[in-house]
Amino acid sequence: MHLSADHIKTLHKYEIRILQSVEYLMNRYSLVPVDEIVKNSRLSSGEVEFRIAKLMEKGMVKYAQVPYPGYTLVFNGYDTLAVSHLVKKGIISSLGSCIGEGKESRVYEALGTGPVILKLHRIGQRSFQTVRKGRSYLPEKQHCPWVIASHFSAEQEYLALSSLQNHVNIPTPLAMNRNVIAMTYIPGDRLSESPLENPNEVLEEILSQVHAAYKRGYIHGDLSEYNVMYDGNQIWIIDWPQWVSPNHENAAEILDHDLETITKFFFRRYRISSDMDCVRSRVTGC
Repeated sequence: MHLSADHIKTLHKYEIRILQSVEYLMNRYSLVPVDEIVKNSRLSSGEVEFRIAKLMEKGMVKYAQVPYPGYTLVFNGYDTLAVSHLVKKGIISSLGSCIGEGKESRVYEALGTGPVILKLHRIGQRSFQTVRKGRSYLPEKQHCPWVIASHFSAEQEYLALSSLQNHVNIPTPLAMNRNVIAMTYIPGDRLSESPLENPNEVLEEILSQVHAAYKRGYIHGDLSEYNVMYDGNQIWIIDWPQWVSPNHENAAEILDHDLETITKFFFRRYRISSDMDCVRSRVTGC
């Protein structure tokens, strides 16, 4: 189910309070018992039951009986809390349609003082344990609900976008709340969908941007033709939640994978050959 602007606009203040209570209590419970929601929200049991039914209709909360009866947030509920906060802070005034969906995120158009992009991080339940092992920013031992773990992914990307501003061509982060990042709109299309008149120049510019990020302490970690935007004049590198530092124990392997992926695209599409030793040296300066 996609996030609904109408559902968000028509939320009652008690429904927001209940979403916040469930979010808070999920740090202690796999499923939050209804009596704990009553206690935390300071609403009557009748009010809580009525409002939870409404939230379930909107696809924001889920009920389960195993291992015991209780409620949990699903992504639409967590997204709603984040988007509501961004509206309250004046970052956005309206929510548009979903314009992209990947394995771990959804991207929506929105309006603020101008066009805004909202990236909703969504680490999937099935892949959560795999993701946890592969990304050091996720907590290793403590209880961490997989929906709320998406906050750590957003935080990781927001850090990169904030640090690389004015050094690398990337979207400008405007704000972050929970699992959602608001950022400036980037024109153009993904490199995979952009016919290039000057592919050699575009490849050189990508490597220049990767070098600039490396100097600032960031290796993208998932670089491909799908994470580079091009408008006919300029490129932007997007999607940074998997970045690692050049000091990471697997940094050399991760950087090589990034460089091999992007250079193979240019060879496959434009028959541009690249010497990997030269490419690596150009990026690292070594």
